[in-house]
Amino acid sequence: MKFTADFIWGTATSSYQIEGNNTNTDWWYWENNKKRGQKYPLESCGMACDSYKRFEEDFDLCKQLNNNAVRLSIEWARIEPKEGKFDYIEIAHYKRVLSAAKERGLKTFVTLHHFSNPLWFAKKGGWASIKAPRYFARYAEFCAKELGYLVDTFATINEPQVYAMMGYLAGKWPPAKKSPIGSLICQLNFMSAHNMAYKKMKKVDKTPIGLVKQIVWYEPFDKNPNFWDVLVAKFIYWLNCDFFLGAIKNNLDFIGLNYYFTNQVKNFRFTHPPGMVSNLNWWINPDGLKKVLTHLKKYNVPIYITENGLADSQDRLRQMFIKNMLSATYEAMQKGAPVKGYFHWSLIDNYEWHEGFWPKFGLVAIDRKTLERKPRKSFYYYAKICNNNSLDG
Repeated sequence: MKFTADFIWGTATSSYQIEGNNTNTDWWYWENNKKRGQKYPLESCGMACDSYKRFEEDFDLCKQLNNNAVRLSIEWARIEPKEGKFDYIEIAHYKRVLSAAKERGLKTFVTLHHFSNPLWFAKKGGWASIKAPRYFARYAEFCAKELGYLVDTFATINEPQVYAMMGYLAGKWPPAKKSPIGSLICQLNFMSAHNMAYKKMKKVDKTPIGLVKQIVWYEPFDKNPNFWDVLVAKFIYWLNCDFFLGAIKNNLDFIGLNYYFTNQVKNFRFTHPPGMVSNLNWWINPDGLKKVLTHLKKYNVPIYITENGLADSQDRLRQMFIKNMLSATYEAMQKGAPVKGYFHWSLIDNYEWHEGFWPKFGLVAIDRKTLERKPRKSFYYYAKICNNNSLDG
């Protein structure tokens, strides 16, 4: 299974999950002001992986992996700590970060919003505010002006519907609401924010711009399913995929796909067969990835798999996971899916949001006491694939 000569091989991270001490964000405030009876988050982020200072060490790991690209995010709360006031010291920091990646021959795939928000933005209503798209577009335009020359692709927003569900429906993330209407408003604002940011950014920089979408494959549980299970599976998949992408399709240079698992529908409930699951009980189903990639062909833009990985503290399933997911990717490409790259999630163990540090997604383990980076066996397996540009090398 030989991939195209220009195929992108990378790993992915996000700023809040690895940098540490993002004290000016809504996440930090939420973590450190828990209310009585509040279960989540299980622990606070604190120093995370100290990657704000140790980014060069992390990029050296990317080189050891034979990666030719890295996906990372920049922190809105650092760059615009007060409304309309941009911090040029932090811009200089991210220029050093991106330059360090470039010096190591890594293409830079930069996400502008990966779940965390400036505290001032949250206090003004966050993503439920009618002004949210304008606030975000202003920040995005500024980043394009200041950083565009160091960026190979911009992704405006990471997993907008996951954020809307967890923050405004499930109540497990800030602002910890349980409002279906609030969740819908949040999603509509994300659509508007992307479209507005895309147009503003294109006026100042020609870097390709896309959006990163987490897409779950949904299918009926039974081989001979009833009508309702078929209907529910199709509707939920549409809601999870085309409802959002259809609203922004005219302002997309590429689609970033985050794929982790498949859900099956049985009698209006989500389930999956026993067997191959991650530590988070996510069903490992490569066939779902192939089906999502094949479905996305209709948007007629390049696709990057911007996240794909599993919580596996014993590193027991990760090699098999990588092999099978890349096999599914290759098969989708043979069917015409325009997949241009693959980023494994994650380079290093990190702060897994409300779950804290216990889920281990990293190719590299992090010693929580010393923050020492220790590559797992799967690290070397993925490095071989990246080096050979194939699964059978």
